[in-house]
Amino acid sequence: MYANDGFRELGRDECLRLLTKTPVGRIVHTRHALPAVLPVNFRLDRDGAVLLRTSAASELARAVDRSVVAFEADEVDVVTHSGWSVVVTGLAAVVTDPVERQRLARTGPRSWAPSPEEVFVRIHPELVTGRELAAGRSLYGVSLPP
Repeated sequence: MYANDGFRELGRDECLRLLTKTPVGRIVHTRHALPAVLPVNFRLDRDGAVLLRTSAASELARAVDRSVVAFEADEVDVVTHSGWSVVVTGLAAVVTDPVERQRLARTGPRSWAPSPEEVFVRIHPELVTGRELAAGRSLYGVSLPP
């Protein structure tokens, strides 16, 4: 973080806590050697892993399985010019263990676009970073209007 840029760095625990407050984020992966970003609904697992549920036949499931991805979620208040953003970077994998799949079917995220055959994708949180912009903060000596 740059000094005096108006943002506060967030610790890992605070980042994971904030992720429980929003149901939608964005997964960033590689598609044809270029970055691709897709909005997804998600849930955090008990170990802090990000869980997605998608069609087993989806391009997303094939593209991210056993790949390093980034996942970002945020909350922004455009009126008060405040908010936060959290990025989780780590290895994504389709959950294949039958016992784990059964557990996630009960506790994991529900698909917003259900399909006949779905899989869970787990993103192991290797790197968790975040930052917050508090309302009324002065940027570069200029006070923002309320």
